[in-house]
Amino acid sequence: MEIRLEDYRRETIASLKAKYGENGKPYVFKDENFSTLFYTPEGSFRVLQKFNEFSVVLRGIENYRMLIFEANPLSFLTPSHWDSDIIFFVGQGKGTITLVFEKKRESFNIEKGHLMTIPAGVTFYIINTDDTDKLVLSMFLSSIANPGDFVPFFAAGGQNPESFLYAFSTEVLEAAYNESNEALKKIFSQQAGKGVIVKASKEQIKALTAEEEVTESNFAPCQILSYLRESNECGRLFMVDYCEYKKLQDFNMFISFCNLEPGCMNSPFISSRATKIIMVVKGRGRVEMAASRPVEKGSIGIQYLKISSELKPGVVFVIPPGHPMVLMASQDEVLETICYEVNAKGNQKFSLAGKVNLMKNIQKEAKDLAFGTSAEEVDKVLDSQQSDFFLKATSNKLQG
Repeated sequence: MEIRLEDYRRETIASLKAKYGENGKPYVFKDENFSTLFYTPEGSFRVLQKFNEFSVVLRGIENYRMLIFEANPLSFLTPSHWDSDIIFFVGQGKGTITLVFEKKRESFNIEKGHLMTIPAGVTFYIINTDDTDKLVLSMFLSSIANPGDFVPFFAAGGQNPESFLYAFSTEVLEAAYNESNEALKKIFSQQAGKGVIVKASKEQIKALTAEEEVTESNFAPCQILSYLRESNECGRLFMVDYCEYKKLQDFNMFISFCNLEPGCMNSPFISSRATKIIMVVKGRGRVEMAASRPVEKGSIGIQYLKISSELKPGVVFVIPPGHPMVLMASQDEVLETICYEVNAKGNQKFSLAGKVNLMKNIQKEAKDLAFGTSAEEVDKVLDSQQSDFFLKATSNKLQG
């Protein structure tokens, strides 16, 4: 039986779409890909699985983890230190974070749009100071000891969490603190299962935030909403790099925040070196990306597959270097996303459509040869879009 190449290709693409494309695998991660690290009636930590557990194509970012922290109004995250570097983005609410050192402590007020880093080993605690709104942080961790692994350490505890101090023997603790085991238990094990996020009274919140906020510090947060890079009636892009926030050098990372108006999209573009790890903060929409399909042994040429997924708050998706992508907002909601651009040193962004795009700059003769039609016909199409970067998604299918 003769098998036509077109039929084989059609069947192959259909099977690959079922496996990879239509649900975004292995680049899109939803609620079911998160597990609960800590939960109390006052809030939670949810953590995304290791990226390299989804696919070998993501092994380049195996050192990073994503978490979502939520704290109810007037709640308190108990002091802890983590064995990984942390950078977080405030997606909702406001609060105060305090970093504790041996001879000082530094407190900072945080609100939507703030970025802040917490180095590994530094003890910190967070307060939601608002009496009506949740505090929601998107947390990005860079592992130090083992790629993709991290451990939070809580000193005060009970059963949830257990104090890490009680990993030591009674003899060691009594000698270290010059106190009896009974006295130590009264301090370090009295939580009685309340958990890592607890309710605080207004009086306690007031006392905890009474200290003057530190403004001149190596650890002070950065307000990303102060750094507008692209803007028109369809959307706005804010971005910070090493120049605006030097702490990003430790992560080799840029961070951007995108606000897309309803029924709008960004023009297709590529990043030359950075892997973009994007989390939806607010709204709904869709992401599309062009990726190469797995090449079978002995096959010739290359074929591309559309990776597509619906978006809602909390969804995470990954765009590898060189992969063209488009982000679209639904027709009735603003879409907000925070993007961690990993391995960003030397990265460049190239637009593929719009008033300014790289394909316009191809020589006339090169266009004649590459597109199989006249350069004039090519330029007529390329010149049709007069907007830049943020565009109207005029098709009903795109806006759906």
